Amino acid sequence: MGASIAPGADVDERAIIGDGSKIWHLAQVREDAVLGEGCIIGRGAYIGTGVRLGDNCKVQNYALVYEPAVLGDGVFIGPAVVLTNDTYPRSINPDGSLKSAHDWEPVGVTIKTGASIGARATCVAPVTIGAWAMVAAGAVVVKDVPDYALVAGVPARRLGWVGTAGQPLREEGGYWVCPATGERYIQNDSDQLEKVEQ
Repeated sequence: MGASIAPGADVDERAIIGDGSKIWHLAQVREDAVLGEGCIIGRGAYIGTGVRLGDNCKVQNYALVYEPAVLGDGVFIGPAVVLTNDTYPRSINPDGSLKSAHDWEPVGVTIKTGASIGARATCVAPVTIGAWAMVAAGAVVVKDVPDYALVAGVPARRLGWVGTAGQPLREEGGYWVCPATGERYIQNDSDQLEKVEQ
C-alpha cells in the first residue's frame, strides 16, 4: 500500500512512515520520526526529530509536535496545536552566547491512545495526556490529564469526563454513562475513571 506524500512536503529519508499514511503539502517530518499506519499529517504541520506516532493518528494543519513527543494509537491533534519541549526556554546562555542543541535537555509530551487535543491548545512539557482524554480548544495544559478527563481553560482544569466516543458522560445511578455508546464508567477513590466491562 505504501504512504502518500504530497508534492511540497518535506519528509526526511530517515523518517519511517507507516503504510497508508498521508502527508500533505508543506508538512515537515524530521529525521528518525516514526509514524504508524494510517496516519494523516495536515498541511504545514511539523513532526520533530524522533517523534513517535502510533497507528491512525491525525495531526491537523499547522500543528507543531516537537521532540521527544510520543503519541499512542488514534490520537487527534487539532489545527495549530503546540506540544512544547523546553521547560525553561531561552535563546541564549547566561554568558550571552547563542544556545545550541547541546545547551538544553528536551522534554516531551506523551499522549495516550484515543486522546484528542483541540485546536490551538498548548501542552507544556513534560505532561502526559491520558487515554481517551479530551483537551478543549485553546487550553493550556501544564499538568498531567487523567484517562477520560475533559479539560479546558488556562491553565487547563478538569470540567468532566468523556467516553471513547468523545461525548461528555452523564452521571446515572453511581456510574458515568456515555450517551452515544451506553458504555459505563466508575470513578474510583483516586479520582480516576475506569471503564466497567459489560
